[in-house]
Amino acid sequence: MKKITILGSTGSIGASTLDVIARHPDRFEVFALSAHSRVEELAQQCKKFQPRYAVLPANNDLPAQLKTRLRELGAKTEVLVGATALETIAAHTDTDYVMAAIVGAAGLAPSLAAARAGKRVLLANKEALVMAGQLFMDAVKEGGATLLPIDSEHNAIFQSLPRNYADGLLKVGVKKITLTASGGPFRKHALSELKNITPDEACAHPNWVMGRKISVDSATMMNKGLEVIEARWLFDAKPEQIEVVIHPQSIIHSMVEYLDGSVIAQLGNPDMRTPIAYGLGFPERIDAGVAMLDLARAGKLEFEALDDARFPCVRLAYEAMRRGGTAAAQLNAANEIAVEAFLHHQLAFVDIASLLEEVMTTISVTEGTSLDEILVADAYARTATKTKLIERRTLSRL
Repeated sequence: MKKITILGSTGSIGASTLDVIARHPDRFEVFALSAHSRVEELAQQCKKFQPRYAVLPANNDLPAQLKTRLRELGAKTEVLVGATALETIAAHTDTDYVMAAIVGAAGLAPSLAAARAGKRVLLANKEALVMAGQLFMDAVKEGGATLLPIDSEHNAIFQSLPRNYADGLLKVGVKKITLTASGGPFRKHALSELKNITPDEACAHPNWVMGRKISVDSATMMNKGLEVIEARWLFDAKPEQIEVVIHPQSIIHSMVEYLDGSVIAQLGNPDMRTPIAYGLGFPERIDAGVAMLDLARAGKLEFEALDDARFPCVRLAYEAMRRGGTAAAQLNAANEIAVEAFLHHQLAFVDIASLLEEVMTTISVTEGTSLDEILVADAYARTATKTKLIERRTLSRL
């Protein structure tokens, strides 16, 4: 029986993980859950799965609310609070697997704690590798952790690579990694129409059910840019070994091209329970509750080259990757602020990329060899982005 900690259990990845776990009560047990603010959802999860611990942020009255609801529901789960508690449940000796699904920079420290403690880390949190790629991979190696990517694209690549890919991609015959992207909801919109896009429109992804922040990232394709940076660290790939191609159907989740001309891909319906089940069951295959892919019904599979004019965020990610150091962490931080501003109607959709480029050209990059240095760079980029937002709003009123 494997005990699972889920960081971010009320999000879409967390909920899907619990769905898969519920299908295998003989194999998995929920050890701890965490959430940001959805007290009722977390309480209901605790009632159903009876974890030992549940964690909420410390700077509000939500923990008290959760304790009250747990008493009412008859759940015996102990409530912990704060960032330190996240690291505690991630590195706890009774935890076997950690689903790292907290969105944003807040997921970095507990993901690192799990890696250093030698856990099986099911990584759905992009920021761990985007912000601290070398630091995180070093922690995995030094802690003896098992790292399994849960993003559908990286999971597909992992499945399509030979098991000895860590020896070097070229040495094992790999020429190129191809990340597929749906193109989001505005792939066919005229560029002139994008300035009037609303947050609700940006969050209406054609294929995937995701949180609002990730949905906006998919619409701008910053999500794909961050995945390029992730792939660089996960598979020790050079920028020129990673490409992005538009695949609107989201059936081929990613591909690996070999030196002999072979291309190996992983296909499946767009449902995150597939990579989650792969991570939980590895090296075995277990039921995910996902409908089988019917290629005849799916019809044709389409592919398009990436349009840099429509999706400039991907270019910005490649530039940050090439700059190295804290550049990717700063781009990620700036993007979180920009997306938040867009979701609160403080920034136009088309201005997300231009704001990010403006910030990245005005801030300095450091080596980023420690977590403290990375977090300082992250905070600096957030402040710089907020300052640029204020400047833009001021100019627009003149």
